[in-house]
Amino acid sequence: MSDYKLGAVEARFAELIWEHEPLPSGELVKLCEAALCWKKPTTYTVLRKLCEKGLFRNENGMVTSILSREEYAARQSGQFVDEAFHGSLPAFVAAFTRERRLSQQEIDELQRLIDENRR
Repeated sequence: MSDYKLGAVEARFAELIWEHEPLPSGELVKLCEAALCWKKPTTYTVLRKLCEKGLFRNENGMVTSILSREEYAARQSGQFVDEAFHGSLPAFVAAFTRERRLSQQEIDELQRLIDENRR
């Protein structure tokens, strides 16, 4: 999956799968009808599209994720840093902290991550 951006509706659809997986495709159709007011063809069209992107798989009528919610978020975040900050994580953190002060807990967590990555 080279493009990690999902539209708002695709993201809601993905959340339904992550919250309920593994799930039969027929159950996904029912969830989408209730949550998104979609008909069966719409559900299968969007599912096929996201399967082609490498986010989910539909094998033998069972829908599961290829990328977890966390893996997707990590890849999307990396893509954002690459595009907006030319891949510079320090530039991203500097921009982020200009708009929002970090709590001591956040600073401690970031320091822990830095220390772990030094090893």
